[in-house]
Amino acid sequence: MTNQTSQPTGAKNTFDPTSFLLVPAKRFEDLKLGDIFRAPSRTLTDAHASAFQTVSADNHPVHYDAVWAARHGHSAPVVHGLQVLAFTAPGATLFPHYIGEVFIAFTEVSCKFLKEVHAGDTLYPALEIVALTTEGTNGLVTTSVSVFNQRSELVLSGEHKYLLKAAETIA
Repeated sequence: MTNQTSQPTGAKNTFDPTSFLLVPAKRFEDLKLGDIFRAPSRTLTDAHASAFQTVSADNHPVHYDAVWAARHGHSAPVVHGLQVLAFTAPGATLFPHYIGEVFIAFTEVSCKFLKEVHAGDTLYPALEIVALTTEGTNGLVTTSVSVFNQRSELVLSGEHKYLLKAAETIA
């Protein structure tokens, strides 16, 4: 069997890194309403929360002080909301691999934090295409984003928008 990484003996090297794709790339015109791009589930730990606290510089005690959190009505320290939102990053899914070279920009993000997330929770993020709009020679993809926990509770909902090249503009 011949593929991109192994060539028959004596064959000319024809490997092309630009064609080394995880999935076949789609054009804007190939995307469909209802297409879903899931991210792998993740079980959060105290280490994840600590690392995000360090990166974000958000040192509010609700995120690390169990006594403070309990005194203010929380069952445990609360994972940073922006950390939960980060799990909806398109790169956490196969979406960027599907759109390949047509990506121009991640233009908009919004979300609602619906339930607290704590260390030990397992999160299930997904993006679903809900609108495809032509903007001049480009296309705007709108996705609904959701994150559920292991109890099937929706903990975050929102929307992302991405600007892509349309087929006519791909050179």
